[in-house]
Amino acid sequence: MNNMQNYRVACTLTFGDIYAQIIVWLMVIFMSLAVSMALMGANRPVYALAAVGLILVLSLPFLLFAFVTTLLNHIQVVALDPATAKAAPLSFSSQRPAQAS
Repeated sequence: MNNMQNYRVACTLTFGDIYAQIIVWLMVIFMSLAVSMALMGANRPVYALAAVGLILVLSLPFLLFAFVTTLLNHIQVVALDPATAKAAPLSFSSQRPAQAS
């Protein structure tokens, strides 16, 4: 466990990596709302609420799985050379420091 300082953990996740997942989730929400409005127009409010709940409850685990696996795929563990680790910090070309807005 004393060798943990010889490794660097970096997350290279960007918004573009999860952008398509957000678009798909928005389409699922809008489709469920369209189904509920159609069922409300057919004088079936209980079925409308059940349809929205069923669609959201069934799609949420898939959404969470997609987000978590995308995040885990963008975590890097890089071994550092002890001689160069103290001389210069390791930098990733796609990594930018966090900025307050």
